Amino acid sequence: MAVALLTVVSFAGSAVGATATKVGFINMQKVLARSNAGQKAQKALEKKMKELKASFKKEEDALLALKKEIEKKSSVWSDEKKQEKAIEFQKKRRDLGAKQEDANLELKRLREKYVGPILKKLEVVIQEVAKKEGYTMIFPRSAIVYASDSADLTNEIIKALNAKMK
Repeated sequence: MAVALLTVVSFAGSAVGATATKVGFINMQKVLARSNAGQKAQKALEKKMKELKASFKKEEDALLALKKEIEKKSSVWSDEKKQEKAIEFQKKRRDLGAKQEDANLELKRLREKYVGPILKKLEVVIQEVAKKEGYTMIFPRSAIVYASDSADLTNEIIKALNAKMK
């Protein structure tokens, strides 16, 4: 990835008579964490996650209680009773796992619902800032090994995104 980026940058500046290449970068995580829309999305996701965790608490406690009961009383139970309780424990654990997996899928869907539109708007904002400021390329920070802080456009992009998403 880094080799491809370096190749693109070196070719961009090697054309005969070409103007200087102006390159910048943004920290996407910071944009999502600090922009108004990103913070709103994060709060909504955190709220839903809390609700889901609370809904599992009762089932997790019941599962833990059953496990402790099995550990304490299995020595006095008949083989049939041990097997019955072991099956009950496995079923409850499997049911809880399935519910947690469903909850994770729901959170993923909600993340796409909230963050997807922000990313689409962010792409437009980045292009507008690039054209306005004369940037040839703007990269995500994660794709760059080194860049001067003067090439960091993150705060400018956050301001532009906030203005665009009012």
